[in-house]
Amino acid sequence: MEDKLRNIKKNILANEWATLYRVDYDYKFENGDWRTLSRESYDRGNGTGILLYNKAKKTVILTKQFRMPAYVNTPADGMSIEVCAGALDKNEEPEVCIIREVEEEVGYKIDSAKKVLECYTSPGAVTEKMFLFIAEYDDSMKINDGGGLEIEDEEIEVLELPFAKAIEMMQNFEIIDAKTIMLLQYAQINGLLS
Repeated sequence: MEDKLRNIKKNILANEWATLYRVDYDYKFENGDWRTLSRESYDRGNGTGILLYNKAKKTVILTKQFRMPAYVNTPADGMSIEVCAGALDKNEEPEVCIIREVEEEVGYKIDSAKKVLECYTSPGAVTEKMFLFIAEYDDSMKINDGGGLEIEDEEIEVLELPFAKAIEMMQNFEIIDAKTIMLLQYAQINGLLS
């Protein structure tokens, strides 16, 4: 890529919860022409998500919480059904993050998780790379009610659903979160609950 990019300049447009940059750069097209382009890039760090599944009960653990950006786009989408997820702390390993988030958000203690996907959900605007995991759970792993952290202003409803119901909710557009759709489809394609 270095031979196609030059003169990269980042200007901060906003720096509150995350950083919004305007990035100006020269880009070399296939025909050899150089053009000066400008794009906005929202840097909120990287994130993790996990599908917790129980083979014996054929269930999955999901969360339901209010998401202001979804509400701004379509008010009816404000309450979002998603896999357990969270933002990585600086220099934190994704697996460490997701194990912590599982305990905070849904109240289960897991020892490990298997990474199955890495993705950018909106690479044209957001820098966030998602590290997506799966892990089996059972009732003995439940150590608290979950619900998120009050100091992070989280109010998370924990949902234990039959896997078939979660797939139906995805097909009926009740679940419209990208990371959740990817993990549910991963589970379906790979027969995790068969």
